[in-house]
Amino acid sequence: MPQSEKSELYKQMMEKLNEFNPQSWKDIDAILMQLKKPLESRQVTGTHAFPKEIKNGIAFITYDYGIDGVSIEMTKYATSLQNFVFQNTEPKIHFIGGDFYPQAETIIKPEWEKFHLRGSNGWGKWENAFWYDQLFNEEMSQNSQQSDKLAREIWKQAVSLSQRLGKYLAENNIGLLFPVNICSNPGNLALGLCIPLVTEGMDLYVLNSNHDYYWEGGKPATEKKFGEMSGPRDHFFRNYENHDFFSFFEKLYPWNGAKWIQTNINKLQSDRLIDKYHFNPTKVFELATSISNDFFTNYTKEDVKSVRLRMAHILSDGHPIIHPQAVKKHLANLGHWMKNQKPVVCTCSENLELNPTTDETIYLLQPTRVIGRKRIEKDVELIGALLQHQSFRKEFDNNSKKQIILHITGPVPIEHQHDLEVILNAFTALCEELPQSVSNRLFLAFSVGTEEHPVFPEKGFDRLFIHDIYQLATAIVFPSETEGRGLPIVESSAGGIPIICSRYFPVEVFDGVVGKTMSEEEQIKYTLFPEDDFSVDFLNRVTDLLLYPEKNKKINEHNQTAVKKRYSEAVMDANLQDLLSKFD
Repeated sequence: MPQSEKSELYKQMMEKLNEFNPQSWKDIDAILMQLKKPLESRQVTGTHAFPKEIKNGIAFITYDYGIDGVSIEMTKYATSLQNFVFQNTEPKIHFIGGDFYPQAETIIKPEWEKFHLRGSNGWGKWENAFWYDQLFNEEMSQNSQQSDKLAREIWKQAVSLSQRLGKYLAENNIGLLFPVNICSNPGNLALGLCIPLVTEGMDLYVLNSNHDYYWEGGKPATEKKFGEMSGPRDHFFRNYENHDFFSFFEKLYPWNGAKWIQTNINKLQSDRLIDKYHFNPTKVFELATSISNDFFTNYTKEDVKSVRLRMAHILSDGHPIIHPQAVKKHLANLGHWMKNQKPVVCTCSENLELNPTTDETIYLLQPTRVIGRKRIEKDVELIGALLQHQSFRKEFDNNSKKQIILHITGPVPIEHQHDLEVILNAFTALCEELPQSVSNRLFLAFSVGTEEHPVFPEKGFDRLFIHDIYQLATAIVFPSETEGRGLPIVESSAGGIPIICSRYFPVEVFDGVVGKTMSEEEQIKYTLFPEDDFSVDFLNRVTDLLLYPEKNKKINEHNQTAVKKRYSEAVMDANLQDLLSKFD
């Protein structure tokens, strides 16, 4: 499609949107049905060629960009598309979002364009959750003035977003829009509405990527069994009884457009779209992750020390030796730190030092953000159990230089401050249970997504990348309650680092990631993080992993081979090329 034609479609779209004046959710629903193009019913088989106009430009869009799992995954998609869509040509790849955090500079390539779409961030960052709370955390009765008022406001915001997003897409002649998670996880309803308005109005191809759905870990109160625990996403069903609202809401998440292809990260998600929401099976697929070839590098002992030294400079604001902060002091100042998150290391007492490069360091790495469902406090419980376990404690008592670092790599979303407090309080309680001779050798580190420091160039240090970060670890800890995929399992295995992980919900997803039904050579081997008490056998196994890591060498090598077979960059290139060929 020529740019002039796209610009004309944009002009017509805005004229039409400005004519509408909806007064309720039902009115907005009717407008969507009026704008929606008829779905094709014919079988789509793919021709191994994709529409030529996709080469005009590809635009990714999500709420914000940092070094969270979604952002990292998007850059993998972009790199793959650059490999074959823009082979031997300048890549016309755009990233659109409500915010671009400094950490995103480490993963978004300089040749990719960025566009800040104001008002499109989600959850607490969508006008300080003002609209989000009214939609999902407060009562909004059917036919009430409050319900109609919110409908008018969301429409107004959606039209404003459509005006600015559509203009950018037209000016850059974008042929493919690639939304990630914004049409399945409702962090900003106005943005969720904007996407179908723009893509229907401008006749765009859409490859819609869904990592998390609002119904994963959430359901209406009317569908809960007696005594059933609340789920982390139950709040999305707060206004389930407002039928006009929820009928409209379900249509958006995700939108079933004629030129849309849905990609999910597990088969359960795809099955639900097809079986419950009647999506065409020829337009619904799973897209596996890919692992950079850099993960498979064989690191020497000196390489690991180099990575730890660079991380020490990050955690200490430019110094090789870290001077930790007492955990109680950090808790007292937590509100201020949350607004300006910088790397910090906590310990049980004042005036301690930490050198993470020593051979006596046991390094437990939790490569995630701080979110309740990650259950990071269980890592602290594991450390406590190990220090009560005879064979581990004996080694710890006999070697006064032995120390344990628990390092959480990601930032803390503002709405998850309470989850951080749970971790810090668990660490405080552990400190108080142990003699000072032991507790003073426990350290809790938060690098908040930071992978370099201004002092690096003058010291001749290379910046750290995600594959380097994994090499910090003696073992990865990952006791999640729920996951859409569980990327740390794959990444740690690619890096040859043992992982202690829970069999999270949905268990079918976990089993798929570790390859439970696959051949032995394709299965990932792991240590299961128990849901209940830590058994003696489990603690013996973890003691061996941490104190005698050479015992796990064959398993580590096996996991690297298994991941390379299933998750290479070449596999993603082939998968995305096949997906683009499915467009009519």
